[in-house]
Amino acid sequence: MTTETAAPGTDRSFLFVLGSSRADGNSEILARAAAEQLPAGIPQRWVDLSGLVLPDFEDGRHDTGTWTAGETEEDLRRATLAATDVVLVSPLYWYTVSAQTKRYLDYWSGWLTAPGSDFKERMAGRTLWGVTVMAHEEEVVADGMLTTLNNSAAYMGMRFGGVLFGNGSRPGQVRGDEAALLRAKTFFDREAPLARFPYEAAAAL
Repeated sequence: MTTETAAPGTDRSFLFVLGSSRADGNSEILARAAAEQLPAGIPQRWVDLSGLVLPDFEDGRHDTGTWTAGETEEDLRRATLAATDVVLVSPLYWYTVSAQTKRYLDYWSGWLTAPGSDFKERMAGRTLWGVTVMAHEEEVVADGMLTTLNNSAAYMGMRFGGVLFGNGSRPGQVRGDEAALLRAKTFFDREAPLARFPYEAAAAL
């Protein structure tokens, strides 16, 4: 299931990738609160991974033969390439992204090496963001998610805007996290730096 709003004449376009197993989950609520602050002219596309018929990724990078992508996979690839900003919206599951979100990122591996692909070159310079809601109040427990997203962005030559954190477990509970909702108002206003691996960041000090 995808929903899209668009307007001509804008330089940025956002793809929100929903990776929760629960419809209208806390992470989606927080992401939509942040998206509401975007200027009306900026296109937004929302893709709910749980509503897509998308099999688990099979790594065929070193197999012989022709790369064959299904219709759902191809639509997802095109949506990814059409966005200047990709927002991964995932609850914190076992201290990292959800299985649905990880599967989406796994498909990037196939898009990198498909015959004639320029996926990495086209994604370079774009921005990756994260939005998550978790039961813990201590954000440090989400370091695994931060590492996954930052390093993925660094490998792709992308910018990384960070992760918008919220607190909640029961359905809708994040609406009571006033601090998170306040951060959501300006989350996409920040200038996202070029992502770097930790060893690159350390070498620059």
